[in-house]
Amino acid sequence: MNADISVVVPLYDKEREIARTLRSALAQTLRPREILVVDDGSTDRSAAIVAAIAAEDPHGTIRLIRQPNAGVSAARNRAIAEARGRWVALLDGDDLWRPGYLAEIARMIAAHPGCGAYATAFDIRTGERLMPAATPAEGGLVDFFRESLARYVLIPSATTLDRALALEVGGFPEGMKMGEDQYLWTLVARRAPVCCSTARLVEYTRTAQNRSSTIYTPERTAFSFETLYDPAAPEDEREYIARAALGKALVVSAKGGTEEAARTARFFAFTRRSRRTLRKLRLLNALPAAWRGAALRGYNALAWALARKGL
Repeated sequence: MNADISVVVPLYDKEREIARTLRSALAQTLRPREILVVDDGSTDRSAAIVAAIAAEDPHGTIRLIRQPNAGVSAARNRAIAEARGRWVALLDGDDLWRPGYLAEIARMIAAHPGCGAYATAFDIRTGERLMPAATPAEGGLVDFFRESLARYVLIPSATTLDRALALEVGGFPEGMKMGEDQYLWTLVARRAPVCCSTARLVEYTRTAQNRSSTIYTPERTAFSFETLYDPAAPEDEREYIARAALGKALVVSAKGGTEEAARTARFFAFTRRSRRTLRKLRLLNALPAAWRGAALRGYNALAWALARKGL
C-alpha cells in the first residue's frame, strides 16, 4: 500500500548525507507515491548518488530533477509544482525519517481532515548526541502561532503540507535564505488548521554538511518578514513573526549586515515576548562587525550546552 503523498527533497551538495536520507524515505512502512529530488546545481556527487539509488529501487519511486542553482525555496517549489500527490512531505537532504513517519501523517490526515499542515515531533542530532526537541505536549489540532512562541511546531523535515494550499499561497518565498519556512508556515496557518503528533519520528541534523544558516549571504528578494507582518493580526501571530524576524536578524548582524539588522530591530521593537532576543540583537549589532560572529557562536554554544543539561 502507498499513500497519496509526494516526498519533496531539495538537494545541494549533500553527498555525505543524501543516501541515508533517501533510504529513510524508501524504508517507510507506508510507501510514498513518489520521491522528488530537485538537484539545485550541486557541485559534488550528490546527484549521481541519487541516480544510483533510484536505479536500484524496484518501485521506481524516485524522480531526480536537475536545475541551475536557485536556492532551497526554488527547489522545493519546483518539486511541489511537479508533485502528483495530494500531500507533499518535506524532507531535507541531511535529515532522517523513522519508518513510521508517513503512516503517522496518514493517520492524522484521516483523524483531522482539512488541515493545511501535519507534523510530528522530532529529535535533534548533534554529532553522536540525540536530544528531543521542545514540541507540543499533546497531539491533535494546535493553535499554531501561540504554540510556536514556546515550542517547535513545524520544521521542514517533519512537516507535510496540503499541496493545493501551498501552491495557492505561492509556495516558499524565493530569494529568502533564512526564515523561508517560517514565512510559509505563517501563510498556511492563516488559512487552515495545523495538526501535530507527539510521536518522535524525525531526526533533524544540526551538524550536517552545508546547513543553509551557516552560509548566509545578503538576500535579493521582495519577500521579508516586514511585508508579511499584519498590524491588525492577533497578538500571537504578530509576536511569532517578530520572533522569526529577530532571530534571523541575529545571523544577519553576525555576518556584517548592520543596517539590515538595525532596521529589523526598529520595526519589531513592539515585541513583548521576544524582548531578550531584541536586546541581544541590539547588543550584538553594537559590537565591531569582526567580533560578532564569534560572539554569537559563543552565546549559542553556551545556550545549547545548557539546553542539553536541561537548564
